[in-house]
Amino acid sequence: MSKNLFITGTGTDVGKTYVTGLILKKLNQNNKKAAYYKAAMSGNDRKPDGSLIAGDALHVKTISSITQPLEEMCPYIYEQAVSPHLAAKLEQNPVDMQKVLQNFDYLCDKYDYVTAEGSGGIICPLRFDNQKIMLEDFIKSRNLNCLIVADAGLGTINSVVMTYEYMKLHNISAKGIIFNNFEPENPMHTDNLLMCEYLTGLKVLACVKNGDTDLNISFETLNSLYN
Repeated sequence: MSKNLFITGTGTDVGKTYVTGLILKKLNQNNKKAAYYKAAMSGNDRKPDGSLIAGDALHVKTISSITQPLEEMCPYIYEQAVSPHLAAKLEQNPVDMQKVLQNFDYLCDKYDYVTAEGSGGIICPLRFDNQKIMLEDFIKSRNLNCLIVADAGLGTINSVVMTYEYMKLHNISAKGIIFNNFEPENPMHTDNLLMCEYLTGLKVLACVKNGDTDLNISFETLNSLYN
């Protein structure tokens, strides 16, 4: 069985996929058989033949150089750039939790490390019709440790603390924070780091600058986040 980790964010477009790609790259560089998984992915483009391109999965595969086939990475791919539950409704392809878990478990049997990425922030409905499936249902079903990705800029104190408090209230394990778009010489960014650590009790484990191609974290520390 694999070691697993879930990557969540403080919201949409904070850099979860970019950071996840760097995490997979670090695992791959340390000769670990690593896999990526995302239960539902919306906002994807189409190929000339009409099939959908799993954009986030393709980005992670490209940046990390993992050998995992794209077909294993995401069971539900949508074109509409909206929450997965709404995209599923518009495109008449609802998320089935059993399929999500079966596909995830398949990867756990095949790979050393499975890194799952969420859609949007921690509060994300995957299905909302006659069935109600939230992102946290998937996290809890496999008792996954979580890493919070946040933009280092203005507003991150509020978004990090609110994300952490929601996770704590709902018994979701947060193991640390990674700041994206970090500017070391920006006093607001360095103060945001200190305040987020103080207010949550979590460590900012790495800071990713624009254009970084590697994650500044030891393999030992990264490995300790997985369960």
